[in-house]
Amino acid sequence: MLSNKYKDFTKWVIYQIYPRSFKDSNGDGIGDLQGIISKLDYIRELGVNAVWLCPCFKSPNEDNGYDVSDYCDIMDEFGTMEDMDQLIEELHRRGMKLILDLVPNHTSTEHKWFQESRKGKDNPYSDYYYWFDEPLNDWESSFGGSAWQYDEMRGQYYLHTFAVGQADLNWENPAVVKEMQNIVDFWVDKGCDGFRIDVIDCISKDLPNDRNGHGPRLHEYIRALFGREKTAHLFTVGEGNTNNIEDIVMHCASDRNELATLFIFEHMECGRSDKFTPKGEGLRALRDYLVYWQNETGKRDLLYSLFIENHDQPQMISRIGNDCELRYECATDIAAMVYLLKGVPFIYQGQEIGMPAAHYDSIGDFDDVECLGAYRKYRKTLSEEAALEKINFGSRDNARHPMAWDDSKNHGFTEDNCEPWLINHSRAGEVNVKNDISSDRSVYRFYQELLELRSDCDAFQEGDFEVISSKDDDFFVYTRTAGDEKWVVICNFENEKTIETPFDCETPALTNLGRSTVSGKYLPYECAVSKLKCGQSVRKK
Repeated sequence: MLSNKYKDFTKWVIYQIYPRSFKDSNGDGIGDLQGIISKLDYIRELGVNAVWLCPCFKSPNEDNGYDVSDYCDIMDEFGTMEDMDQLIEELHRRGMKLILDLVPNHTSTEHKWFQESRKGKDNPYSDYYYWFDEPLNDWESSFGGSAWQYDEMRGQYYLHTFAVGQADLNWENPAVVKEMQNIVDFWVDKGCDGFRIDVIDCISKDLPNDRNGHGPRLHEYIRALFGREKTAHLFTVGEGNTNNIEDIVMHCASDRNELATLFIFEHMECGRSDKFTPKGEGLRALRDYLVYWQNETGKRDLLYSLFIENHDQPQMISRIGNDCELRYECATDIAAMVYLLKGVPFIYQGQEIGMPAAHYDSIGDFDDVECLGAYRKYRKTLSEEAALEKINFGSRDNARHPMAWDDSKNHGFTEDNCEPWLINHSRAGEVNVKNDISSDRSVYRFYQELLELRSDCDAFQEGDFEVISSKDDDFFVYTRTAGDEKWVVICNFENEKTIETPFDCETPALTNLGRSTVSGKYLPYECAVSKLKCGQSVRKK
């Protein structure tokens, strides 16, 4: 059974916002905090009770906010600290929580700490970063090229796991740990309810053994942030590079006093052989990963993070589903597959309207530093057309295009006479909030009904999970059970199938195509959720 320490988190439904792309309130083409405030009722009416903001701290934006120059101030484009205070107040007034994105592995090279550190070896900030006379190893940056950059002022090389402008902090220095504690405490005092922690595994290095992450002091550092009395109540979710269940236990077991949960990314590889290369897979692959991790986390009493999209990932329906004539069916079917499982749901902006991936014919339409580096690499061996196909498939820009609110010129994101910071989504005229909500087949309304059902039923929050279908079936049938309350969820995959369940069920409480019984012929991507009539045991067929 999930620890009481984390049980309340199963009642949270978290909506992730990429602030730069959500809603522009002042006509400069960049989303901002006031724009978010203006849409809080839209988010709350979806059935959400927590908001996760991607980085909104002061930043030169070499990596869209993940290069922080001041953790205790707001990015100029997004507004002011007064705007943030108002956002926190407006969220709490609506009974909603705020989760901030913390970036503890690195800072911008424009941060005061780095600017002082580069002045020499005899100042208080000298050892805030990793400095060496020569590159210590052959590590490559995640964005291409060497992970070591020479700084002429200091006369040494510094480590940057990511962009050149993102210098890795040296957590071996106790002063760095204290600085990060102070930052967390600053935002807790402001009213922040939790943190998503970026690349948390990287904060402890193992340089002698050539490992840039999962170092020997990782868990000590995490406890230094979140194992204290002041912070133990927070919701915390880490982004770490591990699919090893024992590592996950070390991070998230309730008696570890570290994190509430980790994002497990294994299922995000569905439909691709690498970040920029498609792989012919369907919903069966997603199901198999979900079942594995439901079982692995469940038997260890861990809180599982339920997500299929985020700011770094192209849309799932475009990789393993049908994002054209069956876009509504596919988006809603996947939602039922994922968000009625055991764990805490994360919904990324636009996912609630079934936003697919975009497509462009020029590299000039892309902004993502990662995909631009990949494009340069691919052009060494591929034609422009072939390289662009890879970039269209894998670019992080897929998730970062301005939110499409309506069918106006700039789709309600910004004023029509303004140029948005990133080109509008190529399908925003077709797929937008206005069109979806007014449609007979609204993905948004399906999400509303699903999240209301989840909120109303203990079985979907705390109940046991059991798979009823077999691994060879091209559909997914599972049950959720809490006491005498038993539910069955049926999700068909790509082809029409006849699905018979061994249960006597009530009329479905949730369907995407209006069916009235749980057993029978299912159309592609059709789903149904039904409560079992009293007195039945849950058993495999």
